[in-house]
Amino acid sequence: MKVFEAGSEPSPGKMYFVYGAQGTGKTSIVKQFEGRKLLFSFDLSSDVIGEEDNTTVFQFEESDLPKIQGAVNDLVHKSIASDKYQVIILDNLSALQNYVLENIDNASKDGRQNYQKLQVWFRTIGTDLRLSGKTVYATAHQVDNGANGLDDRGRFAPDMNEKTFNAFTSMFDVVGRLYMDKDERFIDLNPETNGYSKNRLDNRKLIKASELVIKNQEKKEVN
Repeated sequence: MKVFEAGSEPSPGKMYFVYGAQGTGKTSIVKQFEGRKLLFSFDLSSDVIGEEDNTTVFQFEESDLPKIQGAVNDLVHKSIASDKYQVIILDNLSALQNYVLENIDNASKDGRQNYQKLQVWFRTIGTDLRLSGKTVYATAHQVDNGANGLDDRGRFAPDMNEKTFNAFTSMFDVVGRLYMDKDERFIDLNPETNGYSKNRLDNRKLIKASELVIKNQEKKEVN
């Protein structure tokens, strides 16, 4: 346990999680973040960021999948320890979850605790990222529950096991759903209209996708 006297608490990095349908531009939001970036690509979609000279990409291949937990743990901790990167990006958590769960299933003799192991692994990664002090951006696909949703609030959800999603995003400042409306992209941050959203940085509830990151956010008053 660490104890910080009043006024001496470290300033944590901001953490953002955005989910949405394929093709809505989740990965391209990476361009809003300043500083040297390290992008972990789990779904081969990193080409949309173009030739940015400040972004290093780790693109996982099929040969990496059987040991992906160890690889991700090792690379995340190395990037946290390094001063080279200010921003860590995890793209796409839906794909990563499926790979990790398959490995857990294959290694387990009793499948009843597999989802609990999945939740613990993601919670640990989320906690380590939170304590890193770096800016973190993560993405996931969405699922459309359609008529199975009790109302609009329950229709769209992140394409992740719900408890795993909650365990991981509990560390995040901003969680929102990215969607298209008349050729313009928006992010819903309102927990009242979308039970999977939150915004602990300011009072915005619905924003343009291009406005996710506000410069000097900790100092700026947003109406």
